[in-house]
Amino acid sequence: MVKFLARYLPLLLLTVNCLAQQELPDGLVDISDQISLDVRYATTANFTGEVLYPCQKCVLKKVAADALLEVNTYFEEQGFQLRIFDCYRPLDIQRLMWKVYPDPNYVANPDKIGSVHNRGYAVDLTLETLDGQALDMGTDYDHFGPEAHWDYAGLSESQQRNRGILLEGMKRFGFNPIRTEWWHFSYKKNSGDALNTPLPCKLD
Repeated sequence: MVKFLARYLPLLLLTVNCLAQQELPDGLVDISDQISLDVRYATTANFTGEVLYPCQKCVLKKVAADALLEVNTYFEEQGFQLRIFDCYRPLDIQRLMWKVYPDPNYVANPDKIGSVHNRGYAVDLTLETLDGQALDMGTDYDHFGPEAHWDYAGLSESQQRNRGILLEGMKRFGFNPIRTEWWHFSYKKNSGDALNTPLPCKLD
């Protein structure tokens, strides 16, 4: 029985994940029910001060979604889990963000190549304990300043360690960071067109 579980448990877990994912147009899948969400753009607690999404969802291209769930399982084995701030972002929302903050260091220009978020291969996130306490990364999400950069020298030892734990786990499963935002990771294979598919929100 032990040998059977060791051999087939990974396949069983993958099957459960596939069944739990809601398939959407353009190769996107919804994994919102499988991960901890704190989607700031569904609230006013974001740099625009406006509610941009009608609901909290994490939608990604399937290959990125599968990899992200592997990351989450990896961290759960260490006593942590991912807390998701943003996943796929419709292009119309990118245009609203650019209108508010047209700085390509922090917000991708929608009229050029757009954001990897618009293609469904990027995620904004942090780490939290299994009881929901966020780890201190030195700044809040969407802090547009040098303190959020990976090379910022003013972090405490614990903040540096927390960022390092996050970075190591994300890179292990194919997600790469960007220089200016500790929370942003793009999946290694992220080519494709920017999408404007609406988020799968059920509105009353």
